[in-house]
Amino acid sequence: MSRSSRTLPGYWDSYKPDKDSDSPAPAVDSFEWTQYPGHGEGEGILQQPRSALDLGCGEGKEAVYLARKGVEVIALDFSPVQVARARRWWGDTPGLSFVEADACQYLATTRSTYDAIYSIWGAAWFTDPERLFPLVAQRLNPGGVFAFSQAEPLEGFHGFEGLYGNGFTGRKLTVRRWSYSPEAWADLLKRHGFHDIEARVLEAPDPDDVGTLMVCAR
Repeated sequence: MSRSSRTLPGYWDSYKPDKDSDSPAPAVDSFEWTQYPGHGEGEGILQQPRSALDLGCGEGKEAVYLARKGVEVIALDFSPVQVARARRWWGDTPGLSFVEADACQYLATTRSTYDAIYSIWGAAWFTDPERLFPLVAQRLNPGGVFAFSQAEPLEGFHGFEGLYGNGFTGRKLTVRRWSYSPEAWADLLKRHGFHDIEARVLEAPDPDDVGTLMVCAR
């Protein structure tokens, strides 16, 4: 049985799999929060930071976009495959470092602080906010921005969700994620010291399609 079917990091190794080790890097010409290219706001949500931390960077496109604009970026991912690919594509980008680490462990041990911490369909979706939010607050500079996006919640189904990462065959692999209404996210952030909170669902270009939860706070 493959590594990806046995371990949680292995599960994320298979996200946007790199089938060709010599495949070229994709174009980086926008900063995308949603699953629909060109839809919604760009990096302006982050309020022109000088430093930023990407929690769950995947292939790293948004981190590269910011670094090319002069932002000092640490791009974090739990998956060694994602980090290795990002380094192969963009490891020589000035001001950008890719780090293989768990989000909470990194935030709990680093001494660095940031003007912006963000998660695009990443760690903020798959980490208990009661653990993550206090750690994020400690690592933000005064006035710093915390922003994240993920799929809009299913109507009537809010809170902790569990699913089998391997589907319904093979070894059990539990993937955990947290999905709340915008109002509930705002309440969670307020309890952990954030303010100027905006939490909403951005409709898809076709209103019948799945929208994007957008959350931003200071």
